[in-house]
Amino acid sequence: MKCKVCDRKAENEYCELHEKAYRNIVKEHDAWKKASDVSWKQYLNELVNNPYTGVWAREVAEHLMKSEEK
Repeated sequence: MKCKVCDRKAENEYCELHEKAYRNIVKEHDAWKKASDVSWKQYLNELVNNPYTGVWAREVAEHLMKSEEK
């Protein structure tokens, strides 16, 4: 199986690096939601546009946003 973001080898949907970023994104959404009642889509948009978001997390957030548009 290949990573849905970068085509590297993956055991699930993502390679090891993007999987770790995905888990962090999901985990941190709870904190964001409690602090500002932000929706999942708004949260992903904030991650993509934040210059301090890491490359792996930004790529996963962009992928999630595109997959929700379908």
